[in-house]
Amino acid sequence: MDLRKIKKLIDLLEESNLAEIEIKEGEETVRLSRIPKGMVTTMPAAAPALPARTEQPVAPAPTSAAPGAPPAEKPAPEGHVVTAPMVGTFYASQNPESPAFVKVGQKVKAGDTLGIIEAMKMFNQIESDVAGTVLAVLVSNGQPVEFDEPMFVIG
Repeated sequence: MDLRKIKKLIDLLEESNLAEIEIKEGEETVRLSRIPKGMVTTMPAAAPALPARTEQPVAPAPTSAAPGAPPAEKPAPEGHVVTAPMVGTFYASQNPESPAFVKVGQKVKAGDTLGIIEAMKMFNQIESDVAGTVLAVLVSNGQPVEFDEPMFVIG
């Protein structure tokens, strides 16, 4: 593909509302995207404090949970949080027969694949941007994820 055509495609992408464009000419393919493949972001360590309420305090709920009630969520461990760079469906492995890319307790290096997000029939690898140990996997296989949703904790 001609370099001038690629530059025109870049200009077209910048001028439009498109997040990604893919062009095929014969066997050549060019894909341009505003969101870098495998982009990872961090989440702040502490949530902002909520303002104090002026109402009367409510009596605490009984500590014994109802038999059908779901268990309370455990807080995520401290560490580097890898969040979803896009909206899509999370997959822990390349196909249903393959083992998961990572498991809790596994050592990872920067650039290692943690999982895949499928968005609009495109499979995007989610890569670690830090080296360390996977402390938590916060999403399950086949689960829809939102932009900036916490997915992994690496310590």
